[in-house]
Amino acid sequence: MEEQQEAPQAVAAPAAPEKVYKKSIYREYAESIAIAILLALVIRTYLVQAFKIPSGSMEDTLLIGDHLLVSKFIYGTKLPFSDARMLKIRDPRRGDVIVFEYPEDPSKDFIKRVVGTPGDVVEGKAKQVFVNGVLYKNPHEIHKEPEIIPKEMNPRDTFGPVTVPANSYFVMGDNRDRSYDSRFWKFVKRDQIKGLAFIKYWSWNREKLRPRFENIGRLIN
Repeated sequence: MEEQQEAPQAVAAPAAPEKVYKKSIYREYAESIAIAILLALVIRTYLVQAFKIPSGSMEDTLLIGDHLLVSKFIYGTKLPFSDARMLKIRDPRRGDVIVFEYPEDPSKDFIKRVVGTPGDVVEGKAKQVFVNGVLYKNPHEIHKEPEIIPKEMNPRDTFGPVTVPANSYFVMGDNRDRSYDSRFWKFVKRDQIKGLAFIKYWSWNREKLRPRFENIGRLIN
């Protein structure tokens, strides 16, 4: 009896090697730059933004040319194309240093200290400020001009009393005699506030032509 011969088994053909796509170095750089720009825009829009002081209205707390960081989320992140805010930690308080859109020209940013909050009655008497009938003395305020201007001529030294409306704030510069603020143009609306100035990371003393490291730090009480 003849032995049956086994049919030859088919041998599978070797699989074709998978193609490995490798990004070009230019594409990797482009993606990294795009991600960095996106993160920077998110941080600048919703979290923290750097500002430079343009005037002397906040001297000697802030000098012209000082650089500081402003928290944009502590008062609530402003939603695009809306006045609504989300994730608010707290409202502005008396003593806060805030950055806001100048009410008479929204293209400009101003920085001042909050003196009156909604419902407060603010009044100035011969360079002294009273809030709700009580003398308000901030340790940062200074007066560089001794003369007192009559109320009839100028509201710098004597003004009010004025009641701060809802969703508004009365602000003044620490350099009281050389600040253009709510004494002249009234109030800052809530939706005009950009954020709380909380850290000064670079300060330059123009008179002594040297950095002013001793005063760098927290700006809020």
